Amino acid sequence: MSLALFHNPACSKSREALALLQAKDLTPEVIDYLQTPPSLEQLRELQRRLRLPARELLRKGEEAYAQLGLEQPTFSEDDLLAAIAAHPILLQRPIVVNGERALIARPPSLLLEFL
Repeated sequence: MSLALFHNPACSKSREALALLQAKDLTPEVIDYLQTPPSLEQLRELQRRLRLPARELLRKGEEAYAQLGLEQPTFSEDDLLAAIAAHPILLQRPIVVNGERALIARPPSLLLEFL
């Protein structure tokens, strides 16, 4: 995976990130992660590239976050990643992977420094 975008086409920030990449004449592999959810192993690899704790990959405003009680600090890294694998809507977006590095592009303008 050299250049990839974990994308939700319904998200304005995700669409903005894709447009920014395309404006730079970059063609990322677009991964609609709601249609093709990442596996637990793929999430572990994504977390490694992001260099962030699993909690930072969570969208805290999603209904599933509250329903699963994910605000509790007792969840392990693996528990949180498993929750994302089971409920991909919980994954932060957009995420851009460029080789061994990755970035949660919120706001999408962060991509300018990242690339």
